[in-house]
Amino acid sequence: MSARFKTKRILVKRSYQFLAVLLIILSGGLLLLPEIQKHEGLSPEYYVKNMLSTERYISTDELADRIINEDPALLIIDTRTTEEFKKFSLPNAINIPVSEIFNPGNNLYLDQEVYDIVLYSNDHFFAEEVWMLGNRLGYQRLYVLQGGLNAWFNTIIKPTYPDQTMSNEEFERYNFRKAAGKYFGVATDTIEIITEVKIAPTPKKKVVPKPKKKKRMPEGGC
Repeated sequence: MSARFKTKRILVKRSYQFLAVLLIILSGGLLLLPEIQKHEGLSPEYYVKNMLSTERYISTDELADRIINEDPALLIIDTRTTEEFKKFSLPNAINIPVSEIFNPGNNLYLDQEVYDIVLYSNDHFFAEEVWMLGNRLGYQRLYVLQGGLNAWFNTIIKPTYPDQTMSNEEFERYNFRKAAGKYFGVATDTIEIITEVKIAPTPKKKVVPKPKKKKRMPEGGC
């Protein structure tokens, strides 16, 4: 047996020994790893059902009414950036940007059993995104302002005057929005709702007294 062959055989033997030691170390490492926790989450059917439901939306009228009446169970979260929040926000809203929504300290606001959490953004894109993540985590009392701040401005701040052919309900809604806009700092006027047609009374004829004829004195005398 040549010296070259002996050297090659020794190297192969050492390689196998190294691999054997490496496998033993990895096996020991697997025993030390924590058990893999199975994530239960929501069933796909339940998740899809929630996604298709519109119950998560709250209208601007309902939100305005709850703010005006100081609903103690209402908590409003602005999911826009801090800069946008400083320029304008809804009354009593708190700012949690969507990028920070699941910071450990912010979960306390989202996972609620006491408050109804109303999420909003400029439209409802970011608020919807937060709702979906919260829904995936099983949070129960999350709602989305339908249409976001764009809808808020078009309905509460600058409502459209109803067409004359519309129902009294539309006029009542318009008056509510005008009053709500005034509450939120926008001075507006309301319109009178016509519930019945009033017929003007027929004017009475004036009685013009006729002048009495003077009696003529008899002429002549005795």
